[in-house]
Amino acid sequence: MNPTPSIPSETGSSWLLLFAAWLIAACGTLGALFFGEVLGYAPCTLCWYQRIAMFPLAIMLPFGLFPFDRGVVRYALPLSLTGLVVAIYHWLLQLGLIAENASPCAQGSSCAEVSAEWFGFVTIPLMSVVAFALITTFLLASRLKPES
Repeated sequence: MNPTPSIPSETGSSWLLLFAAWLIAACGTLGALFFGEVLGYAPCTLCWYQRIAMFPLAIMLPFGLFPFDRGVVRYALPLSLTGLVVAIYHWLLQLGLIAENASPCAQGSSCAEVSAEWFGFVTIPLMSVVAFALITTFLLASRLKPES
């Protein structure tokens, strides 16, 4: 007898997709806290909006894992899509493709300012775009998997 609980094979891939979405949301949340609290980067207004979308995902998605319930996607997807739209806007603003006067940042950190850059092109808004895009993709894929 196997004492380890197993994931039913018909929901296994959907479970893994949902787990991957949670893992990215958890890493994104921890990364945002690390940049703000440890490295001292002051988040701009658009960063706060992205945090508002990301942080609940890290809390919400595990509730769909144990026991497995792909219905959590219904609640997580709007947050993920909203975060993705804000992240893309923020990234385009930093690239200069959107005029800086269209920035919602009135005081504090500038939304158009690049505060950190790695490899000459990876910025915090780009990492946010990638994270939200992957979360959205994984959520949609887990929801669209046929139920057996």
